Amino acid sequence: MKKNLNRRDFLKSTALASSFFILPRHVLGKGFLAPSDKINMAFIGCGKQSNGLQRRFYDTGQINIVAAADPHRLKLERFTNNLKKLVAKDNLDTSFNDYEDYRQIIEDKSIDSVVVATPDHWHAAITVKAAEAGKDIYCEKPLALTVKEGRAMVNAVRENNRVLQTGSMQRSWPEFLRTAELIRNGYLGDIKEILVNVGNPPKDINFEAQPLPSHLNWDLWLGPNVDKSPYNELLAPTLENDFWALWREYKPFGGGYITDWGAHMFDIVQWSLGMDDSGPVKVSAPLAKGMTGDIRGLQYTYKNGITVTHNDFGKNNGIRFVGSEGVLDVQRKNLEEPKNLKNVEIKSTDVRLKKTENHYIDFINAMRSREMPICDVEIGHRTSSMCSIGNIAYELGTELDWNPKKEKFKNNAAANALLGREMSAEHGILI
Repeated sequence: MKKNLNRRDFLKSTALASSFFILPRHVLGKGFLAPSDKINMAFIGCGKQSNGLQRRFYDTGQINIVAAADPHRLKLERFTNNLKKLVAKDNLDTSFNDYEDYRQIIEDKSIDSVVVATPDHWHAAITVKAAEAGKDIYCEKPLALTVKEGRAMVNAVRENNRVLQTGSMQRSWPEFLRTAELIRNGYLGDIKEILVNVGNPPKDINFEAQPLPSHLNWDLWLGPNVDKSPYNELLAPTLENDFWALWREYKPFGGGYITDWGAHMFDIVQWSLGMDDSGPVKVSAPLAKGMTGDIRGLQYTYKNGITVTHNDFGKNNGIRFVGSEGVLDVQRKNLEEPKNLKNVEIKSTDVRLKKTENHYIDFINAMRSREMPICDVEIGHRTSSMCSIGNIAYELGTELDWNPKKEKFKNNAAANALLGREMSAEHGILI
């Protein structure tokens, strides 16, 4: 059995590290890769989203999950215990270390790739540092908290010749691929308007401070944020009350549901319109700053005149494309086409988009081939930018002219000031 000769010294560097090792099975069955042929992967962030990602990557049979980090000790322990069960069931040859501090994963040269499944305020800092350390990255959507952070992520991935897959897995689902191909090839005719029904923009912190639990390093959880917000269970739930954390609803940490579900749905809009390297040129929000309740009415306009409106058309977390040949509605696992399109087959001579049935294997294939995955870093950045400029328009309650090439607003210093943010010296990056 091969061992890392530096492992003991590495573990001594932190009292927070723990490890387990499972003995190898004697014979590898058909379809299994030897551990030496697998990609060493680590998880940074062990919250609710990591549970499904752990299983999906493990089930590919091409990944060794060798480490994880999270400042929430109980969630880290849950991740570790779930992995122990998986590898014990299959009697696989593997080793694993867990850490409170993500930087020990970044520094470990034996780790080939990282999954960034943290709250959004951490995405850019970890991704940039991982790219600079020579690691490939799977980063959850929305790719970035701000436009400038997204561009920094693109630059770091490109400059270090890394592969990044954004966790916009809808691009690997058949209903969205068919939607995009129908629209790209003109089967829906001229697109008149698009409606996107997702939740509200973010809000200011409106909760009270709660006693800090002993299992959570709150300063490390806050990380790059300069303003040290108080702890509340809404942001980092206990395992006993394991709801989807609401950090995504608050400005210091996320972009509300404009970036949470919006990152999925606006991504399909961008894909369908062939705007993966660009974006709208105008964004207008009719609602004044400070309004509460169900906030809707934001409108994007592309250079060709197509509008995309954030509005409730009766189908939650969905998109409605209105074309001259009919109306197409799409949600997860639900595609409602006009009757005249239901039997249409996309021709080999039509524009064909990349097809992949597994978002995670697509990332693994890209790591091996060094080709771009289906949702490359530039694509993820352009989608998260679309979400971010929408939130800025809502924040200011105004109409803004956007230059997608320069990634700046025209003649609006207040709006441009919101394209980035100050970050802490210890955990932040220069943007």
